[in-house]
Amino acid sequence: MKTWQGRFAAPADPLFEAFTSSAIQDQRLAQYDIRASKAHARALAQAGIISGADANKLERALEEIAQELKAGDFVWQDDLEDVHTHVESRLREKLGSLADTLHAGRSRNDQIATDLRLYVKEQTLTALRRILDLQDALLKLASRYDTAVMPGYTHLQQAQPVLVAHPLLAYASMLGRDWERLRDSLTRVDRSPLGSGALAGTAFPLDRRLLARECGFAEVISNSLDAVSDRDFVVEFVASAGLCMTHLSRLSEDLIVWSSAEFGFVRLPDAFASGSSMMPQKKNPDVPELIRGKAALVVGDVAAILALVKGLPLGYNRDLQEDKTPLFHAADTLLSSLRILAATVPELAFDVTRTQHAVTSFALATDLADALVQSGTPFREAHAAVGGLVATCLEEGRELSDLDARELQRLLPRLQEVPELTPAASVRRKRTSGSTAPDQVAEQLQAAAAEIAERRSWVEERI
Repeated sequence: MKTWQGRFAAPADPLFEAFTSSAIQDQRLAQYDIRASKAHARALAQAGIISGADANKLERALEEIAQELKAGDFVWQDDLEDVHTHVESRLREKLGSLADTLHAGRSRNDQIATDLRLYVKEQTLTALRRILDLQDALLKLASRYDTAVMPGYTHLQQAQPVLVAHPLLAYASMLGRDWERLRDSLTRVDRSPLGSGALAGTAFPLDRRLLARECGFAEVISNSLDAVSDRDFVVEFVASAGLCMTHLSRLSEDLIVWSSAEFGFVRLPDAFASGSSMMPQKKNPDVPELIRGKAALVVGDVAAILALVKGLPLGYNRDLQEDKTPLFHAADTLLSSLRILAATVPELAFDVTRTQHAVTSFALATDLADALVQSGTPFREAHAAVGGLVATCLEEGRELSDLDARELQRLLPRLQEVPELTPAASVRRKRTSGSTAPDQVAEQLQAAAAEIAERRSWVEERI
């Protein structure tokens, strides 16, 4: 019999049962549901609703069910509609009518809100750890190539030389912001809805702070109606996952381009690539391509969860059963993508001869303009003069590197001192903090390593 069947004269149609069931999807929430049920048993005993002895029996039976779940011995039944009724039904098989006392003062509305919060909290902490793993891999790779030079791009056109470490550190910085977003969201997910009932609270004097502590929550949600209908924490997690996946997709795109024959900057590891069934020479960038594709689906999850909640009136609505589809998919995709990239990145090998030779002399045009400024020429005039020189070289089929110091000073009369026009000299000339200059890259590496170590300690204390 359904937990809600008393008001109905006819049994549920099998088609209705199949359409409304969430049991298969809910399975990953079962351990969280048991944790919350244990807490509720203690709170009922403290409030005098059940005896301490009965609370102990309920907790022992719930722990037995938890062990069945871990061992894979728990039986999921087609006629039970969700994770809550599965746990309650198994509890009834073990304890008889005593199991029926556990639902006093609670609703499936505050149960599912609790289960989801516990799930999101755990997934967030796991994501925080895996972001740090990928950042650490990027930093170690950057340290191996902290003196190698490559072209830097804007509009996918060569712009200025940079150290190979510089774009790797840029991606580590992006991941640092992803880490901060997820960490900040923990303060909002770490709040307990238990004791809110269906929407209005309960007539039983349940200690909501005790319930929160027993489940590992830092706070309680102040408004019971908000507690059961809020899914902001799901939206935040999925949105953070979407943005992080976007960053992973951008990194993947660069790896795809850099590993192509036309660029040849980086070699992908054989263990994380595949070949062609027809073309023997092929080595395909499967991991970055799949991450680029999977990112699109997580962006879809963001749109789905926002669309799901945007028009809901207050209180629990059955629409919210569908929040688990984008949530679970986003979590699984983010965690698996971070994990495989953290394994792939350390195996990347840059061809530093190729990267340095790929820098064209025109990528040093800004250095010439800067030298004119240092000679007293206003920048706009210097820009125009060097731009004209570049145009002349292109017309004549020459490179800037084909011009010696005497010719440069003839073509640029206001140039007092000809700078060394090499990629290495160009990066050394940078003076601003956070730039691609070797000393600045070294500082960035050191600061990032210290930050990762501090953040890893923060995460480990909470897992």
